[in-house]
Amino acid sequence: MTRAEQPFPLLQSRIDPRSPEFRANHEANSKSLVGLRAALVEATVGGGEKYTSRHKAAGKLLPRERIELLLDRDSYFLELCALAGKGVPGHTVGAGFIGGIGRVSGVEVIITANDSTVKGGAISEMTAWKSGRCNDIAEQNRLPSITLIESAGADLPNQSKIFVPGGRGFRDLTNRSAQKIPSICLVFGSSTAGGAYIPGMSDYTVMVQNQAQVYLAGPPLVKMAIGEETTHEELGGAEMHSRISGVSDYLARDEHDAIRIGREIVAHLDWRKSAHATPRPIEAPKYAADDLLGIASPDIKVPFDQREVIARIVDGSRFSEFKPLYGSTLICGWAHLHGFPIGILANNGTLFSESAQKGAQFIQLCNQSNVPLLFLQNTTGFMVGKKVEQEGIIKHGAKLINAVSNSTVPAITIMTGASYGAGNYAMMGRAYAPRFLFTWPNHRIAVMGGKQLAGVLDIIQRDAAAKRNEPVDEAKLGVMKAMTEQMIDKESDPYFATARMWDDGIIDPRDTRTVIAIALSAAYSAPVHGSTSWGVFRH
Repeated sequence: MTRAEQPFPLLQSRIDPRSPEFRANHEANSKSLVGLRAALVEATVGGGEKYTSRHKAAGKLLPRERIELLLDRDSYFLELCALAGKGVPGHTVGAGFIGGIGRVSGVEVIITANDSTVKGGAISEMTAWKSGRCNDIAEQNRLPSITLIESAGADLPNQSKIFVPGGRGFRDLTNRSAQKIPSICLVFGSSTAGGAYIPGMSDYTVMVQNQAQVYLAGPPLVKMAIGEETTHEELGGAEMHSRISGVSDYLARDEHDAIRIGREIVAHLDWRKSAHATPRPIEAPKYAADDLLGIASPDIKVPFDQREVIARIVDGSRFSEFKPLYGSTLICGWAHLHGFPIGILANNGTLFSESAQKGAQFIQLCNQSNVPLLFLQNTTGFMVGKKVEQEGIIKHGAKLINAVSNSTVPAITIMTGASYGAGNYAMMGRAYAPRFLFTWPNHRIAVMGGKQLAGVLDIIQRDAAAKRNEPVDEAKLGVMKAMTEQMIDKESDPYFATARMWDDGIIDPRDTRTVIAIALSAAYSAPVHGSTSWGVFRH
């Protein structure tokens, strides 16, 4: 590509890979990735050796094996919320459910699967929330869905936590069908109660002969409820549903045949994306992705220049910066990533009035030209103090949040460091429904940092004691501050956040470009239209 063909300026890197700071960051971040890989491996073991062995002894493929066979030979699989449930009492890592984006018969789809080695694929509270997140992604991005089901239905001892979010899944299926977003269900084993409604409500349903069983209530419950004696096959077998009830559209000979039929269904959908970016050559960045481990500090109090990150993820390391001399703590500009146009907003410090106004204007410009947005978060929030309050930081921050809230182009958020307070909101945090949101292992998230909150507590307690003319109990206050700081630090941890699905997963920083590219490709399955309608901007 000639310079005339690509007018965007080349970002010049200023880092020194030989510096002690770079080497220390690289070593610390590499160490954190060892922990991330271990956690991700833990998410693949399902119910453990006992139950996976039992599953295989029954002649069944494991859920991840089914997904691998379903995917095209050279397809990626971007797994979503892989560590959901990690450390959450009563839940396994992964929440007994697998979800992700990949290609089947050349079509980008979202694939979900119950992990039947975990309580027979029973649906827990976390399973329901994770399934709901996958449904959101399918609907927002207009992705056909393939569900690989083998589920015992709701985890009945915890039914009070599942009843409402679980019901949402059935609504989501029918809503997508009404919007002409196809859903395909492959049934591999017993699917009871709530597990029966999914094949019943999907557009296409495939059942495995002598293995799939779909019914609202199994033989024991039927006998108890109405006194009827029946067999599993009579009540809900694959043959019965294929020949008599019509719940099944295809009867598969075995699991491999079911997967073949699933791929065949996708092939005849003749599915087309609803949007297409202007074709342009794809350039690799000029700088190595491995540098990201040395650029980002594991200590969120240590700043780093987000231009160095941008230079390692965008095509050709080329970036057209918007208002480079104004609002310097928020970098805004245009680039391309795997050929897709993107408008980037990246924190380079605390948000001031100028950076908020700049960001709001930039979001409007990207909506005007139908350009997707990429947010690179690393901020402690908005600046505080008398001077900025008198300058109107509240109304200026509100402009940025207004723009973020009403923007309609696809938005992708990567949390590269700190994400505190309203800075999280203004930079398209989870509450603002970005299409995808991923984090780096050094990420920390909270309303306020542990030390800051403990310090506020100290001031409040001392002021209260002074008003009562009482001495401060230093020992008691010290314990309270230590406990508060410890609690906030624990809840700010990236694993605490990802376990509760505040994000779509923790990623290796070196994979950032690839993850964003897949997310952009998925987003272009739906129409890409910017908004021209905004809330009232206070002046």
